[in-house]
Amino acid sequence: MLEPSPQAFVPFVSVENMMRLVHQIGVETALKELADYIEADFRRWELFDKTPRLASHSRDGVIELMPTSDGEVYGFKYVNGHPKNTREGLQTVTALGLLAEVATGYPVLFTEMTLLTALRTAATSAMVARHLAPKGTRTMALIGNGAQAEFQAMAMRAICGIEAVRLYDIDPAATRKAHRNLAPLGLEVTSCRTAEEAIEGAGIITTCTADKQYATILTDNMIGAGVHINAIGGDCPGKTEIHPDILCRADVFVEYPPQTRIEGDIQQMPADFPVVEMWEVITGKAKGRVSDRQLTLFDGVGFAIEDFSALRYVRDRLVGTDCAELLDMIADPDDPRDLFGMLQRARAA
Repeated sequence: MLEPSPQAFVPFVSVENMMRLVHQIGVETALKELADYIEADFRRWELFDKTPRLASHSRDGVIELMPTSDGEVYGFKYVNGHPKNTREGLQTVTALGLLAEVATGYPVLFTEMTLLTALRTAATSAMVARHLAPKGTRTMALIGNGAQAEFQAMAMRAICGIEAVRLYDIDPAATRKAHRNLAPLGLEVTSCRTAEEAIEGAGIITTCTADKQYATILTDNMIGAGVHINAIGGDCPGKTEIHPDILCRADVFVEYPPQTRIEGDIQQMPADFPVVEMWEVITGKAKGRVSDRQLTLFDGVGFAIEDFSALRYVRDRLVGTDCAELLDMIADPDDPRDLFGMLQRARAA
């Protein structure tokens, strides 16, 4: 029996190795490079297969598959969202992902994506803000201080030049956690008692709450002209953060309308509610921010192409490192037609 071919072994990035890789690169460098990968794939948006994610909803949460392909490489992410998990000491979101060659169907990367999803979500937010936020913005508000909060702050600093972060969460312990993590990193961090206090002086307002419910985190009277709202907490049917009156006043930008109309804050709006796709802004086919008084809103729900970009980035960045292990994942008989024979010979051995 011959030794398995190299194609039988798939590089696997564990949580430990993902953390090692990110620290070897540097967190802010990784966020900047990841944002560039995502923007590059938005520029070739029309090449990709696109479909709303496949969701299995239950009373406890949601489990989703997010597939896409650029014709040469196929990728998918498995991800869940279970807001109640934190009460049991578990993560709200966990994920794993895979890349494969379209030509053969063979996997070429298998990786944890819990950390990677947090990084790509933050990188996407900051990449969008680079195009839509008012120029010279140095202060952001972070409403919702859970697992995603610090990643958002670091990405906005690395990519948009944010210097000050104002925090608010209905759970003071979450705000204390975010303050404790961010304060040593050189940001000016202010913990606030209300959402209204948090948004004072902020040019970017990020909402990233977790509860699976129709909620109104921002009301119309709270929001003046000239700010950018990064609304990323509404990401499944029945879950919103933004009052409809704000949506009516804002220019709303989205990733993939058929998915966002089901999952985003615009699920509250009529089916013909006008939105602009971010890939069109990035390629110059549509306008982004056109005035200092314009209210822009990114209704970000997360789309498979962003995960594809993140997987592609990790695959490239693994070269020359020891941050992956090889898993014997693909059956590789000497004769590709003799899978049963391989099984029988293993018994004899």
